[in-house]
Amino acid sequence: MLDINFIRENTDKVKKSIEARKADVDLNMLLKLDDERRSLISKVDELRAKRNVAAKGKDIDTGKKVKEELDGLEKELKGVEDEWQKLMYQVPNILMDEVPIGDASKNKVIRKEGEPTKFNFQPKDHIELGKKLDIIDFDRGVKVAGFRGYFLKNEGVKLHWAVLNFALGNLAQKGYQVVVPPVINKGFALLGGGQFPWGEEDTYKVGDDEYLVGTAEIPLMALHADETFNIDELPKKYVALSPCFRTEIGSYGKDTKGLYRVHEFYKVEQVVLCEADEQESIGFFEELQENSEEILDMLGLPYQVVLMSSQEMGKKQALQYDIETWMAGRESYGETHSNSICLDFQTRRLKIKYRDKDGTVKFCHALNNTAIASPRILIALLENFQQEDGSVKIPEVLHKYTGFSEIRLK
Repeated sequence: MLDINFIRENTDKVKKSIEARKADVDLNMLLKLDDERRSLISKVDELRAKRNVAAKGKDIDTGKKVKEELDGLEKELKGVEDEWQKLMYQVPNILMDEVPIGDASKNKVIRKEGEPTKFNFQPKDHIELGKKLDIIDFDRGVKVAGFRGYFLKNEGVKLHWAVLNFALGNLAQKGYQVVVPPVINKGFALLGGGQFPWGEEDTYKVGDDEYLVGTAEIPLMALHADETFNIDELPKKYVALSPCFRTEIGSYGKDTKGLYRVHEFYKVEQVVLCEADEQESIGFFEELQENSEEILDMLGLPYQVVLMSSQEMGKKQALQYDIETWMAGRESYGETHSNSICLDFQTRRLKIKYRDKDGTVKFCHALNNTAIASPRILIALLENFQQEDGSVKIPEVLHKYTGFSEIRLK
């Protein structure tokens, strides 16, 4: 959420960000409601002061009249504030200068690492490999779970946990605090983390105010809601392993086959809270990016880094890089990681603050990044390391986790 004073003082800048993202929010209505809100707050404060004077002077008649007028204005103020707050939550973050303006065609590949895998035989996709190796069962997955359901089996299960544990351990060694968070969260966590209002259709609701989250970023951000740190307690650096759930309603018709876009998966997520300094945020953004790329480099997977355009990035992000890993079965790169700077957009919603050296209270900056997500990363592992005989080699860094170096045909 943006500061209303910032919005008023930078209206043109905020409008440009809204237009660049094709966001659906009536900024003029928000400003009109804010004028009404400020006027009503002033009137309510005046009446409260009169009420206090009347009470001290034991002026009962004046007190009753003031109370009646005050009750009506407070009710009116609450209605205006509710509408104002609803619109405030719909205003997207401000875009950083380097973000390309436009749709997916404006995404910019800024770096490639490794070359797409070449084969001297006709490679199979992960769907065929999974069936032949008896490590993935899509047919029974759909029977039991419905559309996009799957079973991982045998060595597929071990490979799944191996890559997750490898990523988790790698980041733990770098000093990130390891967390397993709750994935049933209250609505405030999703609203505060910026998943709501934009991602509501992609979210499973399981109670009156309980939801299954699509990323550990949400509970990790809510972890410190309503807290104020001392500056020497920052940065807070977390890495979490959690199941994730997404309805994928908005993506029907896209990537419907295989493991690429499923309703439930596991992810190792990085989250950082730091001082409210843009250069410091950029420094941690680069650190998180290096962490993810290092994991892919150690796995030996080719990939490209993409600067996301204004319409392709989330509404809470100020800047976003995606990593797309080469998937031989698709004969193209597929998105596997996302790295985001959110500045104080989430922390302002969640009231996560710190006191700087001068004692001034500020909102922290927040960043999040995918370290690894499975089973999607299994697509790249199976397809890039397949052999002509149908077996699949396992990257050496995973051997101690899997207990085997190759998945062979049964």
